[in-house]
Amino acid sequence: MEQFQQRVFLGFVAVATVAMAWIASPFYGAILWALTAAIVFAPANAALAKALNGHRNTAAGLTLLGIIAMVIVPAAIIGSLLVEEAIGTYQDLQTQPLDIGVTLESLRHVVPEPALAAIDKYALADIDKLEERISTFLTSGLRVVAEQAVNIGQSAFSFVVGLSIMLYLTYFLLRDGRAIAQTVSSRIPMAPAKRRALFEKFITVIRATIKGSIVVAIVQGLVGGLTFYFLDIRAPLLWGVVMGMLSLVPAIGTGLVWVPVAIYLLATGDVTRGVVLLLVGFFVISMIDNILRPILVGKDTRMPDYVVLISTLGGIGVMGINGFITGPVVAAMFMAAWDIFSEDKDLAKAA
Repeated sequence: MEQFQQRVFLGFVAVATVAMAWIASPFYGAILWALTAAIVFAPANAALAKALNGHRNTAAGLTLLGIIAMVIVPAAIIGSLLVEEAIGTYQDLQTQPLDIGVTLESLRHVVPEPALAAIDKYALADIDKLEERISTFLTSGLRVVAEQAVNIGQSAFSFVVGLSIMLYLTYFLLRDGRAIAQTVSSRIPMAPAKRRALFEKFITVIRATIKGSIVVAIVQGLVGGLTFYFLDIRAPLLWGVVMGMLSLVPAIGTGLVWVPVAIYLLATGDVTRGVVLLLVGFFVISMIDNILRPILVGKDTRMPDYVVLISTLGGIGVMGINGFITGPVVAAMFMAAWDIFSEDKDLAKAA
């Protein structure tokens, strides 16, 4: 009888947990980013609390103000400018379309013969078809950005509510995060060593993802956007953001933007700007990832680059921007779980 009651109670716990998750699901993104912010800024909050003689409320409040000043406000300003630039560029292309046919024909005169042969081999030499494809790609891409900008404006209230919840939760997670983590950890029916290993992996992956991906993306996008700005290339902010997003792709990444633009400049006779863009691209933008990522991350995640890439892009594809964090965390939990499972198997065999 007692065993039956225990099973009923466990079933009730499971149902209550699922119901709570369902109720909170509309604010999944706010909860995720609040947790991420609290984990990333926990060291700074701890240092502030120590300097303020243990006043956790004041330390959490000051840390939250720092997050707003360093992250939220700049992101809002850049977002508004990006929306304006994307809409303006789309409207410019509608009223004054690019003469892509002339540009492609110019490129054929400067492209080396071997490369031209390869282009002909893969049926890219048909200027009309290629022009149609590029035009469709550019206009449809910018149209999506413009439509999303309108959607964001229409759902501004929901965004403000989500942001408010995120900041509210961040404050309490900064103040009581350690106690909450200990409480949650103690309730998980798992061996203490395994619980500790999984929690440490979870925290490490979030910090490494933010430091190693977002910071590198921001720096590469900033340098790329400033380069486009000083070279007087249209929509520098838009292309800077695109380069930041493409920095997730190993090896080529930002080169998907600045290499074609540099080739275009050279092909149209703008040699100076083309050469400058190539030099900055090769020796500055491309080197940022190789220099910054080892300094910021080191060997924190211990995940192969291809796993990070697949999990990040897969997470974004499934969950949108929230998948940027969720994807690598799921991959890390998967690898950690299998590592622990393998260690248990090895110990069992040895015994």
